[in-house]
Amino acid sequence: MSSPAADRASPARRRELALLLLGLPALLLLGVLFAWPVLRLLSMSVADGTLHQLERVVLDELYVQVLFESLKIAGLVTVICLALAYPVALWLTKAGRIGLTLGMFALLLPFWTSVLVRTYAWMVLLGRSGVINRMLRDLGIIEYPLPLLHNLGGVLIGMVHVLVPYMVFPIYAALLRIDPDLPRAAEGLGASRWAIFRRVILPLSLPGVAAGCALVFVLSLGFFITPALLGGGQVMMIAMLIEQQVRELLDWPFAAALSAVLLAVTLVVYAAIGRLTKGARLASP
Repeated sequence: MSSPAADRASPARRRELALLLLGLPALLLLGVLFAWPVLRLLSMSVADGTLHQLERVVLDELYVQVLFESLKIAGLVTVICLALAYPVALWLTKAGRIGLTLGMFALLLPFWTSVLVRTYAWMVLLGRSGVINRMLRDLGIIEYPLPLLHNLGGVLIGMVHVLVPYMVFPIYAALLRIDPDLPRAAEGLGASRWAIFRRVILPLSLPGVAAGCALVFVLSLGFFITPALLGGGQVMMIAMLIEQQVRELLDWPFAAALSAVLLAVTLVVYAAIGRLTKGARLASP
């Protein structure tokens, strides 16, 4: 005879098995479309049986500089997106129905337009004879066109425009999960609005901040179209370098080595963001 504990555990095991079977097609699809290509690409970097290609990436000053430039741009984009997105997410949690609808519409509208089209639109706006420079000259503010395109500033503008929604939504979701009684209780105890934000709202929203920062940073590292067009060849990111190795030089092993290093750096930064956010939550008063 089976024991009562075994009888109680049997339905739980059946549910776990059923959930596993339901998720199995998705896991197989993920393995075929993601895991296998990544493993195949990584294997190409050591196809000759040595680490020569990887050594070129980490020892050559040129490629190291491109990697650090990519990290710097991704970090700047992440910080700017966070500074812009947090107030927007906080406002959305307090906005009425009309304000929330308009805000969500404004955030979702860019997703209906191709990144390529948006990038060309910024080229029209930021060019030497573009809309912004013409408007400033007509107003008498400037005499000569401002260098808004083919530099780091233009790349940051285009990338931030694309990636801000990816920062807003995780923070907004985290803010929605905060119990509204907590800020009211802090206010009832005499806390100021700044103290409520610093000691209640901000620590509880850090998981959303971490998710948004990780998402924006990872997407920024892999950006190609926006820096290629708005940078005009003056701003080089590692994705552009990989594309150059594949399309122009046909050096697939070295492109795979660059991709492997980029993947490793991305995983390290992602883990660091999670650790820092967890430490900040534990240290918050």
